Amino acid sequence: MASDSKRMILAVTLSGLILFTWQAYFAPKNMNYEQSTTTTTTAETKTETAVRPTDKTEVPATNQSEPKTNKQLPTYAATTELLSKAGVEFKISSDLVITGTSNPRAVYDYIETTGSDKPLKIQVVSGTNVYDLRLSFTKEGDVLKGTDANLGINFTASLSENGKLFYSLKSDKPYVYRVQFSSAPKELNFTQKRNFVLYSKDVERIAVGDDDSGEGKIVWSGVDFNYHLLSFVNVNPQTARYKTFAQGEGAIAQIDYVTPSTAFDGYVVFAKKNYDQLAKLGDNLQLSVDFGFFGIIAVPILRGLQFFYKYIPNYGIAIILLTILIRLLTFPLQFKSFKSMKKMQDVQPELQKIREKYKDDPQRLQRESMELFKRAGANPLGGCLPLLMQMPILIAFYQVLYNAVELVGAPFYFWITDLSIKDPYYLLPVLMGISMFFQSKINPSPSADPTQKKVMMFMPLIFTFFMKDLPAGLNLYIFVSTLFGIIQQLFVYRVVK
Repeated sequence: MASDSKRMILAVTLSGLILFTWQAYFAPKNMNYEQSTTTTTTAETKTETAVRPTDKTEVPATNQSEPKTNKQLPTYAATTELLSKAGVEFKISSDLVITGTSNPRAVYDYIETTGSDKPLKIQVVSGTNVYDLRLSFTKEGDVLKGTDANLGINFTASLSENGKLFYSLKSDKPYVYRVQFSSAPKELNFTQKRNFVLYSKDVERIAVGDDDSGEGKIVWSGVDFNYHLLSFVNVNPQTARYKTFAQGEGAIAQIDYVTPSTAFDGYVVFAKKNYDQLAKLGDNLQLSVDFGFFGIIAVPILRGLQFFYKYIPNYGIAIILLTILIRLLTFPLQFKSFKSMKKMQDVQPELQKIREKYKDDPQRLQRESMELFKRAGANPLGGCLPLLMQMPILIAFYQVLYNAVELVGAPFYFWITDLSIKDPYYLLPVLMGISMFFQSKINPSPSADPTQKKVMMFMPLIFTFFMKDLPAGLNLYIFVSTLFGIIQQLFVYRVVK
């Protein structure tokens, strides 16, 4: 009996750890920002005023110490040019700041924010000083050209049909360049956490406002917010030092390319984070879609949903059909588990006799019970296999539903108008809990401890509580999977003798 109690405590503890880990690391964190009706004033930082180099002034192309940011000298007034093609627009100022961008395939425009924040800025680093460029713009057809006479830098930019803003900075003298991102516009209401993202060998995500730093051969960097990505891609990846920090009400990400160069080329992209469209753009931009540790499973799940959606344009129906397909594919392995559970059910009367006979001798009770299980070919832990098999799929399904932009705003039927957010009336979590409760009733228990049985009966209720605020599509998946699993289990119980 003591060993049964230990198993009960262990089972509840492990279940609790799984649920709390799920909530802590996989549950969506809502970031709600109220639209401001007043102008935000960015706190001024004390900086040294650097003398801007002239044609006769050498600019050291080193970055030995932390650069000091210098404000634009007041004698220079930046101008802004617009590049537009196929509905994609970029506003570029002559101090090389992208002050705003829009894309017809995006839900939001990335606009200039209040205060001194700029979405994306390119600067020249010289020793301990940072210089804004001062370009004299000319436009030749669809190509924007600019020259900084003092620094001897020539700039060109053009916009492709697929929304890439190609840029090129060339000079006779090598320079160290800095790319600086500001956090996403504050006036949006966020359903996803904002992150700065950097990609070298892997993708690193840094929550906006967190202090972080590092070094690597960075291919691209950017701001990830609300299923959108503003990304700066270096076509010739270089070693760069990066750091992120809060600034006033916003946050900054600075990437300093440490090797001086005479050419600095690449492109900028602003787009909704559609996995397939980002993959077509190249440079592994699709990795900005966070499918997590089980991404190898999540991508086929996304492909399966897209396949069913192609023929039945409803992602709720696609989730149901894909869930049934997954259940059918994994049934051969689950069959062994259900068969073992059926044998456990068959030995329950004899097991009860052993418990009554040896209730005062826990060691003998344990030994006799295990011998009974061995003779009958039953496995007390056989019922754990379906859960263990489903956990990676469950987590991957969650990552798809939470990160795949295809499911954002996708309706099901009736009250479910968006499968990527919670069920407003909690009906799906309740149905899921009821199905899990019924499943627990038909599963045989290896213990006769009434306390353990009561605790295990409460597990569906606990799981329902944790699932109530997760995406409706995920609740739909678990409900259908549990319901179909019950049908499979009853079928096995019927055919297995």
